[in-house]
Amino acid sequence: MPITVFIGISLYEYVTLCIHTAYLGTISPMNAPVLPLFDAPQYLEEGNSVVNQHIADITLNAVPDAAFIYEHAMDWLLESRFNENNYKTYRSELTTFLHWCFDVEQVSPIELNRRGINRYVEYCLAPPTALIAYRNVAQFVLNKDWGERQPNLQWRPFLGKKVDGIEQPYRLSDKALKTKMAILSSFYGYLINEEVTERNPAVMWMRHSRFGSSPVVVAGLGDEDEVRVFSDLQWSYVMSTARLLAEQTPERHQRTLFLISLMYGCYLRISEVAARPGFSPVMSQFRRDGHSGIWSFHIPVSKGGKKRTVAVSRELLEALQCYRRYLKLSPLPAPNDATPLFVRHRAAGRGRDQGLLNANLGIRQLRDLLNELMAAAADAAAEDGFEQDASEMRSLTVHSIRHTGITHDINYNGRPLSHVQADAGHDSIDTTSQYLHTGKVERHESAAGKRLDRLDT
Repeated sequence: MPITVFIGISLYEYVTLCIHTAYLGTISPMNAPVLPLFDAPQYLEEGNSVVNQHIADITLNAVPDAAFIYEHAMDWLLESRFNENNYKTYRSELTTFLHWCFDVEQVSPIELNRRGINRYVEYCLAPPTALIAYRNVAQFVLNKDWGERQPNLQWRPFLGKKVDGIEQPYRLSDKALKTKMAILSSFYGYLINEEVTERNPAVMWMRHSRFGSSPVVVAGLGDEDEVRVFSDLQWSYVMSTARLLAEQTPERHQRTLFLISLMYGCYLRISEVAARPGFSPVMSQFRRDGHSGIWSFHIPVSKGGKKRTVAVSRELLEALQCYRRYLKLSPLPAPNDATPLFVRHRAAGRGRDQGLLNANLGIRQLRDLLNELMAAAADAAAEDGFEQDASEMRSLTVHSIRHTGITHDINYNGRPLSHVQADAGHDSIDTTSQYLHTGKVERHESAAGKRLDRLDT
């Protein structure tokens, strides 16, 4: 096993992983018990060493964007954390689907088309016998000897029935199949809104199946569910609130001010600046070109496992210098500067970073910081009498920051579409074009002065 996989974990975790990896490695992926991937909500974001190793192995050896997809799957699941029944149903289906993608087919979910989903349906209609159970068990259990929660290798993704104590042949009902497709459709809808993919193969399968008369409704980027962004006024409240908080409590919010500046200025997804298994953002991702002297921000792993480089504006570079001065660092990073971008102010109490202070913040912590800022900005707008704007601001999400940066650059700052496309990491200029006068307000304003007869004075 490559030693590089284990850099940054404890010897205890290394031994744990070796034991589990050795055990799992003796089993064929097609017939192996499925490794549960998602613990209960209160434990999920802490990370699990066995799951992390499993995903790392798949990423290195089979599906290059497996870790990227897994992170998005966690984010999507956590949106249903407050509905216990939904969470349990969604995670079971997602675990089954990702097992089929990663272990059986060795393909990324974003590469699937309708035929791929049909292969998955066939797999679910006649699953391997080893993956059928006749009693429910927990997906994760506490190993009391090691004091760590671990995937329960007794869990199976397909549940059969018994009649008078006799196991019956497995059968997937039409209702259960439609539920599976609805869950996958919702997951793909999330990926579309996160700009991870541009198609929903689950919906395409449903439309061509015998269930075609009952289409699945998912979120997309159509006219009725357009890209939602902060207006100029609303964004001004966000930035002014960030500056005010940084002045009032710099020990907490200098970090927040630079975070919001970086997210907006470089159109970043939160996963691109958050610590995760195998990736820890550092200052040296800001790079200066020796020939031109221009600065850029390098993203080593983005959508689909790709990397990209984003142009850095003068104001963002000034924000970086201000942030680094507060951290008592040199104004600009050297090429080998390994200082974490967003460090903890208090040592982690549990999880893989337990006891560490200079560890990067993860997705949940960064999202909490941004949500706190956006809520404070909405309150400030409401206090100034902009109640409607405040209400709209409270309905926006962290990902709206990326959408806002792109929209403002195209519509207000006049950046060429091709430049924005490259910085945003869009595969197609058509995706970038969706941000042209995205909002209905802009469309109506541009239409307000149209003449019915231009020669009529």
